[in-house]
Parts: sequence; structure tokens; C-alpha cells
Amino acid sequence: MFARINVIALNTYREAVRARVLHGLFGLALATGAYCLVVASYATRDHERVVSDLGSASISIYGIIVAVVLGATSLYQELQLKTIFPILTRPLRRWEYLVGKYLGTVLTLSVFVCMNTGALLLALANMAGRSLAVTLGAVALALALAGVAAWKLPRWRAYLPIPLALAVLLLGFLYADVAPDDRRVLASSASLTLLEVGIVAAVATLFSSFSSPFLTAMFTFSVFIVGRSADTLAKLPVKMFGEPIARAGEFLSHVVPNLMFYVPPRPLLTGEAASGSLADHLVLAAGQSIAWVVGLLALAALVFRRRDFL
Repeated sequence: MFARINVIALNTYREAVRARVLHGLFGLALATGAYCLVVASYATRDHERVVSDLGSASISIYGIIVAVVLGATSLYQELQLKTIFPILTRPLRRWEYLVGKYLGTVLTLSVFVCMNTGALLLALANMAGRSLAVTLGAVALALALAGVAAWKLPRWRAYLPIPLALAVLLLGFLYADVAPDDRRVLASSASLTLLEVGIVAAVATLFSSFSSPFLTAMFTFSVFIVGRSADTLAKLPVKMFGEPIARAGEFLSHVVPNLMFYVPPRPLLTGEAASGSLADHLVLAAGQSIAWVVGLLALAALVFRRRDFL
């Protein structure tokens, strides 16, 4: 079972990393990171805080966009190209296929978030006083090693972004020790973003199991917006909105994931919060994310098993 899921996941990852739309989104993410540096350079003080706050927001935004795009199009491409039919004729259960597609999407998202976070951490290190030459030299060395590996191991070329992303993330984390609070904000925000996009990707997988890419993207973005507004919807004033709307908002806040939990205030991320710790928050966030993912994938598998492709 696990071998079959692993094959589907790796194949989904290979298809995703070759997609031009993903390359374009990664380019936009890097451009946004450069814009964060420009904004920070014009700030009168707290340059590192500007980079960490804007960088955390950009990681979250682009992570959500990539999750929706991949979740909405991955399964549809298999149906459009009719490559799903020979796959399902093999000894492979439909739920295994669906879980494999989801895990491949999550692997791609992890590489995207790690690479983006590593780049922002390197930029933060340079903003905090690290030598630009040393930073660029380390990045150039990592890219050179990846290029040599791609040349020597052409069959593994599609998997090279995985160690490259981990290397850039590790380099950025080590180099950014000159700004410990802002490094903690970026690293913690990236971890919470991974948990959040895992839920969003599961929502997109559920909708893609029975809907078109456009409707899947619309439904998933709607769930994301409601999830980010769950705290507000649960406390709508009755005097202003009326009893029916207030009750409807409270109902929606209970049936969708509360994604605001994955965007905590900065004092919690830096360890300055009077109540609660970051470690406890991360553990609780991980538990909630896993619970939502398991439930959504189980529902998606049930729907996908009854789907007629003809």
C-alpha cells in the first residue's frame, strides 16, 4: 500500500516541479522578497522586523496560491489526458491514488515554502549585518553543487530541488543568527504556513474529486477566506447584523477550519507573549491540521470512489 502511494506521490511531485506556473509563482515570490528589502531599506528603524513581517506574509500568501493551483489542476490533468484510466486498472485503490496525489502536492509545497523561507532568511542575515559576499558565495556553492548533481545524475534531476531547498533553508537559518527574534518569526511562520497549506490542499483535493478546476479554485478560496475570518464570524454583533446573519456566521466558524490559528500575533512568535508558548501553539496547530487533513481526505476518498469518469 505504502509503495503504491509513494509512487503516485513522487510522480505528482515530478509533474508539479516541471509546471511553468509553479516557476512563475516562485519568481514572483522572490520578487516580493526583494520588494521587502526595498521597503525595509526606507524604514527609519527596525529594518529586520520589516523583512520578517512582510516576508512571513508573502510566504503565507504564495503558499496558499500554490496550494490552490496544484490542488485544483493536478487531478484534472490526469482526467483530461486520460492517464488516470491505465493507472486505476492496476491493483491500486482509488483512495490510495487520491492520497498519493495529495502527498505529492504537499511535498511540492514544502519545497516551495522552504526555498522561499531560506531566501528570506539569507536576506534577513544580510540586512542584519552579515557579509553579502559570504552569503552569495554560500548560495552560489549550493547552486553549483546542484548543477553538478543534475549533470551527473539526470534521472534524479527532478528531485534536486528537495535537497537544494533544505540546504538554502539551513544556510539561511544559520546565517540569520544575528537577528534571533526575526529569524524565529520567519521560521515559525513558515512552519505554521506549511500546516495551513496542508489543510488548504486537502480542501482543494476534496473539491477536485468531483468538480472542475475553476470551481475547485473558487470553492477553496471561499473556504480559505471564511477560515481566515472564523474568529470574526463567530462574534458578529447581533444588533448590527441581525440574528439570522449572526447565527449563520457562528455556524460557518464551526464547520470550516479556523485558519487564523496559523497566523498568531508576533509576540507569540518571538516568545514575548505573557500567556502561552510557541511550542504549545505549534503542537496544537499540528494536531488540528492533521485532524482536518485526515477528515477531508476521508471525505474526498468517499466521493472519489463513487465518481464515474465516463
